[in-house]
Amino acid sequence: MKSTTLFQRTTGDQFYDVTALVRQKLAEDLLVEPLQSGMLHLFLKHTSCALTINEAYDPKAATDMEKFLRHLAPENLSFIEHTDEGSDDSPSHMKAIITGHSLSIPVLSGQLQLGTWQGIYLCEFRKDPKERTILLTFQ
Repeated sequence: MKSTTLFQRTTGDQFYDVTALVRQKLAEDLLVEPLQSGMLHLFLKHTSCALTINEAYDPKAATDMEKFLRHLAPENLSFIEHTDEGSDDSPSHMKAIITGHSLSIPVLSGQLQLGTWQGIYLCEFRKDPKERTILLTFQ
């Protein structure tokens, strides 16, 4: 098994398409041979953001997902108590448990086996800029 780390700077609450960065890391840091096959696992080391695979052809699809998650976990819920880092603290964790922190993607002949319209997104749920860390492992 080989591993590498991808760092993504975010500027606020939105979906960031990291597909090209993941492909680059796979090719440069993880593949021993260019046509190698195996399983790529991505793990996000944070609790207020997430990883997902979604449509990447039309940017409006990601915008719709951002709005959907804001609708599911708005900042003004009356029962929220955990606000140590601001009003987006608990809602960011709520959105993250819905979407998840890891992905597994097959790699065949050195290529991610994503569908035609699929892209890999880092879903940032905090309003303030952050640097996010994604651990990539390849088996």
